[in-house]
Amino acid sequence: MLVIAGFQGVDEKDNITTLGRGGSDTSAVAIAAALKADICEIYTDVEGVFTADPNICPDARKLNKISYEEMLEMASLGAKVLQTRSVQFAKKYQVPIHVRSTFENGTGTIVTKEDQDMESVIVSGVTYDKDEAKITVTKVPDMPGIASKLFTPISEANIVVDMIIQNVSTDGLTDLTFTVPQADFKKAMELVMVTAREINAQDVLADTNIAKVSIVGMGMRSHSGVASKVFTVLAREGINIMMISTSEIKISCVIESKYTELAVRILHEAFGLGENKEL
Repeated sequence: MLVIAGFQGVDEKDNITTLGRGGSDTSAVAIAAALKADICEIYTDVEGVFTADPNICPDARKLNKISYEEMLEMASLGAKVLQTRSVQFAKKYQVPIHVRSTFENGTGTIVTKEDQDMESVIVSGVTYDKDEAKITVTKVPDMPGIASKLFTPISEANIVVDMIIQNVSTDGLTDLTFTVPQADFKKAMELVMVTAREINAQDVLADTNIAKVSIVGMGMRSHSGVASKVFTVLAREGINIMMISTSEIKISCVIESKYTELAVRILHEAFGLGENKEL
């Protein structure tokens, strides 16, 4: 048996550093790729990847397998099972990952390349993230270069901007809203306040009581009406959607944080993820 330390790396100047939360996942997958291993087994504190957080949805089910693309989306949207970079490595080098429990002997979830079975499932999981904040800059001059002036200082501060929405221009002015991680919110606000004065924007508004709720599934690429169903389900419970972001395999909605658990439960139920069937 060979024991190798995980969670460690080096930067471009050969300084020893760490790989961040979940860095051992990335270490394991990188070594498996280098060794051309058939599979990389990662033992963690959960039994595998579930259709939702079991603490919110007691009937959430463990997925037998999930595609790299779905796992990447779920990891980036709030699921804490695997570090995003570990899944990126696995996808790049085609290393299947078996997520298993450290405390039980049962099979877990295989993260692997897409197959036809995955396409038949419209939605594979519901995720949420309460670690974001929303910033709105009002009455921004609607002209070339303004967005660059606003977001360049944020980028240079290594702050990741997630969702961005710009309203329709009225009288040459528009409102621009975006989200950032809660940990970077204070610094982002300081930078935006400075830029807002420089571009003669009217005001900068902040909202830290938000959450992002998302559905993910390969089948969304070939099934219509998924977005409509999400909006209808949330509206039925009086949950207002502040922002929307989509890709081929995910739909994310920013809502008030107090509705997070309710939104996850009703979406999980609406797409039949709690039913007793194999995914």
